[in-house]
Amino acid sequence: MRNIPFSPPDISEAEIENVSEVLRSGWITTGPKTKLLEQRIAKYCGTNKAVCLNSATACMEMILRLFGIGEGDEVITSAYTYTASASVVCHVGAKLVLVDTAKDSYQMDYDMLADKITEKTKAIIPVDIAGVMCDYDRIFEIVNSKKHLFKANNEYQKALGRILVMADSAHGFGSEYKGKKSGSVSDFTSFSFHAVKNLTTAEGGALTWNPLNGISDDEIYKQFMLLSLHGQSKDALAKTQLGAWEYDIVSPAYKCNMTDIMAAIGHAQLDRYEGMLDKRKQYLEKYEKELTGVGFDVLKHYDDTVQSSGHLCLTRLRGRDSSFRNEFITKMAERGIACNVHYKPIPMHTAYKNLGFDIADFPNAYAQFENEVSLPLNTKMTLDDVCYVIDTIKELMGDN
Repeated sequence: MRNIPFSPPDISEAEIENVSEVLRSGWITTGPKTKLLEQRIAKYCGTNKAVCLNSATACMEMILRLFGIGEGDEVITSAYTYTASASVVCHVGAKLVLVDTAKDSYQMDYDMLADKITEKTKAIIPVDIAGVMCDYDRIFEIVNSKKHLFKANNEYQKALGRILVMADSAHGFGSEYKGKKSGSVSDFTSFSFHAVKNLTTAEGGALTWNPLNGISDDEIYKQFMLLSLHGQSKDALAKTQLGAWEYDIVSPAYKCNMTDIMAAIGHAQLDRYEGMLDKRKQYLEKYEKELTGVGFDVLKHYDDTVQSSGHLCLTRLRGRDSSFRNEFITKMAERGIACNVHYKPIPMHTAYKNLGFDIADFPNAYAQFENEVSLPLNTKMTLDDVCYVIDTIKELMGDN
C-alpha cells in the first residue's frame, strides 16, 4: 500500500547546505541572510520592501499595531478561515466582526461585508484561501465607498485615509490577481512560511505593503523592526560593530524576528519556487479534470482573473453531509492517502463561541465546511501518486 502524506515539507540538499553554512558562520539569529531574503521577497512580490518575521500571525498583529488598532475599534474578517485571521484582532484588543461566505463560496459575502462596516471599522482582513486571491477590486470599491464613515486615530490611518485592507495571504505567496503578485495588491499583506506551506522556512512569515502617502518605506520598515525586536533601537547585528553596544528601548514592544537559520531555508526554497508552483498547477489541473464528474466540486485555481499559488486542493462531496465526509476521509487513510479539512469555521470553536459567535448565524460557511475534503497536494508527490488518489476516489465513490 502507498503512503501519501498530506503536505510534507519539500527539503532538498540545497536547503540543508544553506543551513549548514549559516551554522558554520557563527551568526544564526537575525542577520545578513534574513535581510537578503527580505530584499528577494520584495522583488518577487513587486514591492519596495518586505519584512520577515517568525510567523504570518506575527506579521498580521504587527500591522494592526502599526496602525494603532485596538480597544474601541472593529476589524472584519471571514468566518471561513483559520484562527490566526481572527485571533490577532483579539490580541490587539479590537472587536472581532465575522462575515459569512457567499453561497457555495470560500470567500466572504462582499455585500454582507459592506453592511458590516461602521464608524468603528478600522481594518478588513480578506483571506486568500488555498492560494486563490479574493476579489480585491470589489473590496477596495467597498472601502472607498465607506470613506465618509472612517475616523483616523494615528498617523498611519491618516496617511491611508480609509479602512485598512490587510490580506491574510498565508496560502498565497506567488499567487496573482489580474497580473499583480500577492503582496502588491492589498495595502498590507502577510505570508506564511510554516512547514506545510508551499515555501517554508520551518516557521516564519513575511509582510509587504504598498506605499503610504507622506510616510517613507524606510520609516515603515524601521517601525516594524522596532515592533518585532522589543522596541530596541539597534538589532543584534548592528550592536556587533566596534564600540556600538549602546542602544535604547523606545517602546515596550514584541519579539517575533526571523532567524538566519530560517532564512537560509527560505533562500533555497525561493530558488526552486517557480518549478514547485508549476508542479502544483499540473496536479491541481489533473484533480479538477478527473474528479468533477464523480460527485466532487473542485475549487478552481486558475482563470483570466486569478493565478493561484496552488496551496490546497479544496473539494466538496456534492450533496453529502459531514458523516459521509468523515467516513470518506477514514477510508482514504486506510488506503494510505492522508486528507484534511479546511476549515472548521471560526464560530464552531470554543474560543469564539465564548465571544458570542454562533455557527447558526453563518449558514453558508457551515455548508462549505460540512462536506469539504482537502486532497493531498505537495511537491513530494509524483503524477503517479495523484493518479492513485484519483483512482481510489473513483473506487470509493463508485461504492456509494
